[in-house]
Order: sequence, then C-alpha cells, then structure tokens
Amino acid sequence: MSAPTFEMVLSKARMLTPLVRELVFDRADGAPVLFDAGQWVSVVMSAPTGEIKRSYSIASPPDGSSGLALAVTKVDNGPGSTFLHTLEIGARISATGPQGFFTRTRLKAPGPSLFIGTGTGFTPLRSMLLDAIAKGEPLGMGVLLGVRHEEDLLYRDELLALAKQNAGRVRVEMTLSQGSEGWSGRRGYVQTHVRELWDGLAARNEGTPHAYICGMHRMVSAVRDLLRNDMGLGRENVHSERYD
Repeated sequence: MSAPTFEMVLSKARMLTPLVRELVFDRADGAPVLFDAGQWVSVVMSAPTGEIKRSYSIASPPDGSSGLALAVTKVDNGPGSTFLHTLEIGARISATGPQGFFTRTRLKAPGPSLFIGTGTGFTPLRSMLLDAIAKGEPLGMGVLLGVRHEEDLLYRDELLALAKQNAGRVRVEMTLSQGSEGWSGRRGYVQTHVRELWDGLAARNEGTPHAYICGMHRMVSAVRDLLRNDMGLGRENVHSERYD
C-alpha cells in the first residue's frame, strides 16, 4: 500500500544550531499524523528550478496530534535545505508518508535502549526517546550524541533536562570530534564511547540492550561493526539507519 500524501502548514520554526532549523508543521486538514517513532516523511517542494523531493526523519514523538517536527541542516547550494530554511510561517507544502522500518514498535520487547546519533541523525532517536518517556517505559535508556563543535549540539538543553527529570533511567552523553580547548565533556567519535554506555545499560540487569544508530554511513558502519563483531551483539539487538 502506497503512503498517503497530505498538505502541511508551517506553524513554528527555530534554529537549533547555526546550520540546523527545526520546522513544526500541522496537517492542513487537522487530521492526526499517525506514525511510529523513527519513521520519516518525503517532503515535496515547489522551487524555481522545479519540484524537489527530500526525505526527513520525524523529530517529534507520535502524540496523536496533527503536527510533526523536522530538523533540516542547511547545505551549501542545496536546493531542498535552502528552500526549507527560508520557508515562512504559514507556508504550505506537501508530504508523503510516514514510511520506514527504523522503529522500536516492531519488537515484542524493546528492552533497554542505547540511542547513538550524529548531527541530524539524532532526530529519529529523539522521537523514540520522547515516545518512550511519554509511555512511561521503566527500562534504562542511554543517549550518545556526537557532533563536531559545541555549537552543533542540537536539542542540548532539552536532553540535559530530560536526563535530570529521569535520573537513574535516562543517561545523556555528548561528544565532540573537534571540541575547543574550553570543552570539558567527552571528545572523539561516538564509537569511542559506545562500549562504556552499553556496559552501563547491561549492568542494570534489565535484559540485553538494543542499540539504535543513525547518521552518516561511515559512522553507522563503524558502530555496527563494533557492536556486532567486537562486542558480540546479535543482529536482532542492533538497529540502524543512514542518510547518505
């Protein structure tokens, strides 16, 4: 069955980082946007050069409302991202979806979860995390977000607040691959820190953790190989999606 197409109206927008804009849309017909956390939509835009289609993961959790949020990185000379970064409140665009199998709902028992993302690859993981918290899932959850510079940390304040509000259940760690001298947090690529966070979840004795990985192909492959080949996790416990 083909995914439905619907009209969306831009209701809110804000810059999450110097290059990432969050856009909150509402369905024009007011109908609820039904999706599973981790899925994506294909956005159809009418630009001077013609119709543009781009796929973006939904950054917001499925709450039964008519809205959804996307986080879009501005790409130099990228017609799709340029269009969305200049889109004004009240503008209408079309979207097709939701689509995708990078979800937790298909598992009989989600188990403890480690969410590993770089850049806007974190957006579907944010949807999963917020959905799990809203549902009151009692199992441990770890978040590992990696970017280059401190100013690239999207949803930073929100993540720190969630960790504080859910102390003992949600752990958030951030790492910079090109951090300044003033950065006192973790450094290096996410794969440097995966084993420590996974071991922390495993030590809770709540079952074998599941890893959810999203980002560029090189990172996804490196983390997946670490988990499956070096750490011996089964295929059923490692889930990934890449966007390049």
